[in-house]
Amino acid sequence: MCMTIKDKYIDPFTDFGFKHIFGTQENKRFLISFLNDLLDIEDKIIDLEYRNLEKLGLSIIDRRAIFDVYCTDEKTIISS
Repeated sequence: MCMTIKDKYIDPFTDFGFKHIFGTQENKRFLISFLNDLLDIEDKIIDLEYRNLEKLGLSIIDRRAIFDVYCTDEKTIISS
């Protein structure tokens, strides 16, 4: 009897795949590194916070935006 194992992979180009790879507290250091390499920014990202927040446009033709990640850079001062 021969068993075959199908290859499984996660497509990082889909919303599900990207969130599965980068969207957990355990993997947040990977997302910080990825964003710092990808973005041409002077002040590097040092921390980020995952949020589930949806903003709707002002009119029906405006698209909605979902902000999943809020970043803190080297210059941002966090007040408590």
